Amino acid sequence: MNFVLAAGGTGGHMVPAHALAAELRSRGHGVMLVTDDRGARYPGLFDKVPVHILPAGRLGGGPVSWLKAVRQVARGRAQAKRLYREHWPDAVVGFGGYPAFPALLAASSARVPTVLHEQNAVLGRVNRLLVGEAAAIATAYTKVDRLKRKYEGKTVLVGNPVRAEVARLGELPFPAFDEFAPLKILVTGGSQGASVLGEVVPAGLAMLHGKLRRRLQIVQQCRPDDLGEVRLHYAELGIPADLMTYIEDMPDKLADAHLVIARAGASTIAELTAAGRPAILIPYPSATDDHQTANAREMSEAGGARTIQQDAFTPQVLARQIEAMADDPLALNNAAARALSVGRPHAARDLADLVERIGEGVVPGEASLDIGARQVLSLPAPASVPA
Repeated sequence: MNFVLAAGGTGGHMVPAHALAAELRSRGHGVMLVTDDRGARYPGLFDKVPVHILPAGRLGGGPVSWLKAVRQVARGRAQAKRLYREHWPDAVVGFGGYPAFPALLAASSARVPTVLHEQNAVLGRVNRLLVGEAAAIATAYTKVDRLKRKYEGKTVLVGNPVRAEVARLGELPFPAFDEFAPLKILVTGGSQGASVLGEVVPAGLAMLHGKLRRRLQIVQQCRPDDLGEVRLHYAELGIPADLMTYIEDMPDKLADAHLVIARAGASTIAELTAAGRPAILIPYPSATDDHQTANAREMSEAGGARTIQQDAFTPQVLARQIEAMADDPLALNNAAARALSVGRPHAARDLADLVERIGEGVVPGEASLDIGARQVLSLPAPASVPA
């Protein structure tokens, strides 16, 4: 079969789309990506997949911005419809965000079945606009806020796809850690870094008691504007730190880490739980609908993470939380196991199963979906497509 994946903007949309593309291609299907300028620039993703860049306006701001956005969306929708006529898809899979909007609108207009994947624990704005037309909604969490109960019959829990290299980490032992081993901490603020982590983390590490501080080995992602200052701060503290603006080899860095300090983006949570890495999470306070706080809920309730809201994220609080997790090796190993317990490392496989069934035209009452060994409610019939 042939599938179009619609994703763009941030790594939170692009990484799961990339993981699904790899899984579908491994099954012999044709895959095409529809994205925006930002999505097309992400390194190491979709190298062997045809990529089409479409205009996509963001529906925000005042009347002038709205008018411009509507025009962009209309242009993108028209281009997507032409693309579908040349390369007819069996289904279009959207990963949320405004860059996916035109491609999904075009699919509904052309009566191509659509699958919406929601990475966050709050249904995103674009997915809320399109959920009524979708053949299926794939979720990453058991509880998704703003997803109306009337859509439960076409909702399937699959998880958030991660790269195969990350999923394999959960099958390996947690890195050896005892009272003498180095404490390896990975600090990441998402694809764009986070200035608050550069400000608070070095100062918090400096407040650890001497025995623990002397064992630190840090890998930290920084915003480009912050890199020099953060490097100087670590040098003054005498703490070894490997700093970078983008972590391209995230699976390798995650494999070495005993503890992760990070934002609570959907892809970050998915990778932490798939790999089984304990974390201190600082949700981004300006995230739409405060979805990062909701994302952190499941992992924190399981005992695999501690969540600190940004207004309470001080060096003193961070130091206390690190000591509480790392002073007792058994506690840190236990937190790793609890993080792993809520992981869904087979999300790419399960989402691919769902997408295939939608492409085949599953009809309610005739078949149900057995996704990842979980019996799932039958899905409504997708719109008919030309032969």
